[in-house]
Amino acid sequence: MPVDILEQGEGILRLAPTWVPRGTNPGKRLKLHPSDLHAYGPNRGAIIERWLASTTKANNGPLTTADEGLSYVIYSDEGKLQHTLLKDLIDESGSEIIGEDLWNKYHRWPAFAKFFDNKGPLPLHLHHKSEHAALVATQTKPESYFFPPQLNQFSGDFPYTFFGLEPGTTQKQILNFLDCWKHGEAARSIQILDFSRAYKLEIGTGWYVKPGVLHAPGSFCTYEPQWASDIGIGFQSIYNEIPVDWKAISRNLPEGKQDDIDFILSMLDWEANTAVDFKDRYFRRPVPARPLEEMQATGYIENWISYGNPHFSAQELTVFPGRSVVIKDSGPYGMVMVQGHGHLGHWPIETPALIRFGQLTNDEFFISFSAAQEGVRVTNESTTDPLVMLKHFGPNPESP
Repeated sequence: MPVDILEQGEGILRLAPTWVPRGTNPGKRLKLHPSDLHAYGPNRGAIIERWLASTTKANNGPLTTADEGLSYVIYSDEGKLQHTLLKDLIDESGSEIIGEDLWNKYHRWPAFAKFFDNKGPLPLHLHHKSEHAALVATQTKPESYFFPPQLNQFSGDFPYTFFGLEPGTTQKQILNFLDCWKHGEAARSIQILDFSRAYKLEIGTGWYVKPGVLHAPGSFCTYEPQWASDIGIGFQSIYNEIPVDWKAISRNLPEGKQDDIDFILSMLDWEANTAVDFKDRYFRRPVPARPLEEMQATGYIENWISYGNPHFSAQELTVFPGRSVVIKDSGPYGMVMVQGHGHLGHWPIETPALIRFGQLTNDEFFISFSAAQEGVRVTNESTTDPLVMLKHFGPNPESP
């Protein structure tokens, strides 16, 4: 490290906001200044994502910048603010930051989270299963959703998400759809959403999305803990009544497989997509992390909001007005503020109302393995407003 950044922050690293352009229809709920929504230029689309504690580069086409999607750590060197990539720090001092178990198994920080903010729904798509990701030299991408009340006063144009396929759908029907799309006939014949099902989104709840499961995220502003990968393929031939090029489905496929509809069909987890009990399996209501009365007496409530998978987990921590608590966790995590202000250890923390592109904030941090285990003091300095933060972990044995 250029200076002892970890010691300087008492085991806590301050992160700068990481913005990612993706689309043309921003929901304007990320608190990014309206004038900066196209800060990457008109040919890159609008900024609809903020990546959190990320060591994963965005897979965003040929114009992707060298550090797109990567989080920067902010530190002081001889009284001047400096920055360095979180990825580089972990590459240099891995076990010191993320602990020996994660470092020895993955040699990287294996998860990240993001805020996703589109005014309308995305087209149906899926993320590669492990065996298919390996064929394009990357990793699988399970992900989860949580819909924070603080970012969803406006629900967008379509607060429903398509998941999977209607039970009873046959593989022959999907092969027929793929064949029509490949030959340019999908606009006048079969559409994939004819076989899918939309679920109404509920604020303060979420979902888990397995690799290989079709999904078309709705228009809520979403907190998305996920595995450290950015790979997927489109699966919708008509979007907003406009035909979608076959390249949407073929661009992240191995050489020789771009037109192989049988191979593409094999990328679906067929059993999960057509499960009769899909919502029972993958819908996630908050689960208290400890006995509720015990937490309330101490001055806080902490809920698991992403759980039930071996890859990552996440929590929502609420500290009551005027209270100070010490929170211990078994592993490192990234966190972001969504309400209130106070202190995280010696760091001031606050929830910004408006952020300019390139501006530093005091709302995002990475808590190292040792600091998490020793316990971090979180102080709410408001007499009226709860302090609320979202925390995402990698593989966590404490997760339900």
